[in-house]
Amino acid sequence: MSKNYESNLLRLLDERGYIHQVTDAGALDQLALKTVVPGYIGFDATAPSLHVGSLVQIMMLRRLQQAGHKPIVVMGGGTTKVGDPSGKDESRKMLTSDMIDDNIASIRTVFEKLLTFGDGPTDAVMVNNDEWLSQLGYVELLRDVGPHFTINRMLTFDSVRLRLDREQPLTFLEFNYMILQAYDFLELARRYDCQLQMGGSDQWGNIVNGMELGRRMEQRELYGLTTPLLTTADGAKMGKTAAGAVWLNEEQLPSYDFWQYWRNCDDRDVGRFLRLFTDLPLEEIAKLEQLEGSEINEAKIVLANAVTQLVRGEDAAKAAEATATETFAGGGAGEDLPTLAVGAEGMRVGAVLTELGFTASNKEAKRKLAEGAVKLNDETISDPGFLIVPKNDETLKISLGKKKHALITL
Repeated sequence: MSKNYESNLLRLLDERGYIHQVTDAGALDQLALKTVVPGYIGFDATAPSLHVGSLVQIMMLRRLQQAGHKPIVVMGGGTTKVGDPSGKDESRKMLTSDMIDDNIASIRTVFEKLLTFGDGPTDAVMVNNDEWLSQLGYVELLRDVGPHFTINRMLTFDSVRLRLDREQPLTFLEFNYMILQAYDFLELARRYDCQLQMGGSDQWGNIVNGMELGRRMEQRELYGLTTPLLTTADGAKMGKTAAGAVWLNEEQLPSYDFWQYWRNCDDRDVGRFLRLFTDLPLEEIAKLEQLEGSEINEAKIVLANAVTQLVRGEDAAKAAEATATETFAGGGAGEDLPTLAVGAEGMRVGAVLTELGFTASNKEAKRKLAEGAVKLNDETISDPGFLIVPKNDETLKISLGKKKHALITL
């Protein structure tokens, strides 16, 4: 149920479905009404791209800026060296400083499409927490920050408790993560007068930790806001598919595949995704989510185009839609389809399906072939031993069902 927020910020976040929990919502609402509120979200730098699971957080920073406030993107160059235990079953692999810096530079390209960076009061800034974390002396950290944390309390946080319940090892290195994240909030308050930390619902304990540290060490009034845990209507984790992660960067995932992810979403998710991941007006979204039967596909195309345009640019969205139209309606082979090059000796059809990520295993590929779900150049193939051998200048189109298509070349 919608709250009667007065500020543009909380009203916008509430109407579009971003709010799960807020600390002292009334005070934050009044603060956002009177002044520019700098707010931050932290992101890992463990890969050259974030995936769709992080998009709701990036969009929250976009909403913050749209409501007239200042987004601070914190790249975890320092905390990436440690590892966040939240939702993890195992320790994170260690990256060098150069690898982390390269990842941050790559990730920044997506943020530049969604936020306006600059020196103005509401312009976004991107900072790397390695700037201050690497300067911390261990003895100073223990002496100044350590007394404000109790092991008893830290053991109650979901990120720690769930790991221990599963009897998965939690290293002392990772146990320090929540102290470092709390220190980030304090340091950002000092450097940028940052008053708000946002994040997923699994970050609630870490956010409250940072607020309490700011209050105890410097009597600062800080706030926290979390989003609901985002899953698809069928219960799957957002941003993961059988074929792997849905990456935001073009280098990690072709725009056609990115577009298709949204085009193929569950009917029940369309309205929610339009509110969270696009700038379409709420009235227009309300009309689109009322569509039923085959008409809901029109809303999915609107969703796919809008998200792809925001994250990848207008040209990428147009090219992806054109490829889809040509592939589905015209029976052709759009040039933006994923492509697999095979050697002169060819490749068995089952191996091709698995290599493309259309099936999770050769066993699944055999089942799909037996069901008659696989076509090569629009002709059904059922023999798992079928060898695909393209000629020199030939491009073959392979399809699994109506939604998965790819090109095969020599």
